[in-house]
Amino acid sequence: MRQRGWVGLVVILLALVVVALLAKDALKQYGLAPGAAVGKAGTPAERARAPGAVDAPVGDLGTAASAPAAALERSRGVEDMVKRAADERASRGDGAVK
Repeated sequence: MRQRGWVGLVVILLALVVVALLAKDALKQYGLAPGAAVGKAGTPAERARAPGAVDAPVGDLGTAASAPAAALERSRGVEDMVKRAADERASRGDGAVK
């Protein structure tokens, strides 16, 4: 009867090891972990580039490499929209204290 607790503990530890390995691989893939292949560029010009600044081939527009750039463009669009709305509110002067 006492071995059930040990078996459960071993199973939990094995599951924890599997999750840790998967998390490490995911962090390396996103370039957030040390030793990631993305951050190891050879020349100074390559090291100066951002990790997501890899040029995609012309015919390959739907790859995951373009996803961070698209997200960045969407965030800039939202930022511009918020700034325009704030400028409009300020120009209307709805009786707000300046």
